[in-house]
Amino acid sequence: MKKWISIVLLSLYLFSTTELYQLLKIPVLIEHFIEHKEQNPEITLRAFIKMHYDHPVKDADYQTDQKLPFVVHSSPLVLIFTVPDCRIEVIKTIIKEDHKEMYSYNYLFYDKGALNSIWQPPKHC
Repeated sequence: MKKWISIVLLSLYLFSTTELYQLLKIPVLIEHFIEHKEQNPEITLRAFIKMHYDHPVKDADYQTDQKLPFVVHSSPLVLIFTVPDCRIEVIKTIIKEDHKEMYSYNYLFYDKGALNSIWQPPKHC
């Protein structure tokens, strides 16, 4: 189950951030090739690909030509993550019970002054 979930999540990620989504347009390519084959039975797949990708022309089926895979490129989803400048404070406390020393750590993963300084103008250009 974990394998299938990871495959689905990886596929979703790749289809949304790369040009891999263009492969979903392959049925349009096949249908358009069949249309051209009906009009000209002597056309080969190589000639069809060369006609649409090597030297495309604006003809009657230009709108359909634009729906073919890898003809029109779009910018994929871009995600930018920034990590705020924060300090990690470690407070070491010793708890003594029954003459044994036990160490406890409190991790504060946030800067206490960060919320107050959020409305200040930037200090670095």
